Amino acid sequence: MNSKPLGRLQKVDLREAWLSESSHFTPWLAQPENLKLLGEAIGIDLECEAQEKDVGPFRADILCKDTSTDAWVLIENQLERTDHSHLGQLLTYAAGLEAVSIVWIAQRFTDEHRAALDWLNQHTPEEINFFGLEVELWRIDNSPVAPKFNIVSKPNEWSRTIGESARNIEITDGHLQYWTEFIKQPTLAEICKLPVKPTRKGNLNLPVGWINFKLSVFTNRSDKRLGVYIMCRGPRGYQNYEQLVARKDELERQLGAELAIEDGEEQNQGWLLLRLPKNDPLDQDDWPRQQKLLAEKTVEFYKCFASSVQRLDNGEPLIPPKDGLWSKL
Repeated sequence: MNSKPLGRLQKVDLREAWLSESSHFTPWLAQPENLKLLGEAIGIDLECEAQEKDVGPFRADILCKDTSTDAWVLIENQLERTDHSHLGQLLTYAAGLEAVSIVWIAQRFTDEHRAALDWLNQHTPEEINFFGLEVELWRIDNSPVAPKFNIVSKPNEWSRTIGESARNIEITDGHLQYWTEFIKQPTLAEICKLPVKPTRKGNLNLPVGWINFKLSVFTNRSDKRLGVYIMCRGPRGYQNYEQLVARKDELERQLGAELAIEDGEEQNQGWLLLRLPKNDPLDQDDWPRQQKLLAEKTVEFYKCFASSVQRLDNGEPLIPPKDGLWSKL
């Protein structure tokens, strides 16, 4: 019995498909079907926000968002082996942004740079994630070339969380259980069009589609409070925060509640918060009432801020500058 002939797998030079990083590889990777391929490799649902994007004083090859959390994902590409220049850029991004994943793609990783990413994943906060991937091209006989991403470094979630779990396993598991039940509230479907992942932290980010803002709900066990906040971040983070604070009285009238503010000028950030007192997140018997109330207030908070935040996210002002002239109507 004759067996069918098998093709021969051949590795292809990257330059056969992409002559340059900026003109060929980056535009190719930014296409949805190719970001999906990358996302499957690292376990993140990616949506392209921009190519060659200015992020404050920085410039990223590709700026994406994780559609499940709205967190930034920055991608740096190389069609050669890794170098110190790109490593420095990754550290700058990690220092300049809140809750971000950094993806470094190269033709080959040196042992030193692989070890550097492993060290960063072990010693940086949980919100910061570093991925290192080598990209390859393969073909079978005369077939079109096919890309393949191989992970050489990724966050070690087990080693990161084991210490925290050992210190306070009851609290972390309690948060996870609280948010697992909370995201089932039908009211949230009005503002969240994407799946929400429960977390072991005291806050839960809701994916509402704003790249320069973050909407989160939170529990405070020591103060027995629940609440929701909006965080202004990104290149115009503090400027946008000031625009919202200038309209605080109007927003409070619309919301029917007092707002707290937290100034983060040094980090180019700011927060506006709605706190709901006298709700004990440790009282599990009271969770159904708490979670229903928190979901309702979160939707009200979203509706209060939505139009203002969407304008600011598009670079439009809410109030005229001091000279009385609008830069953009």
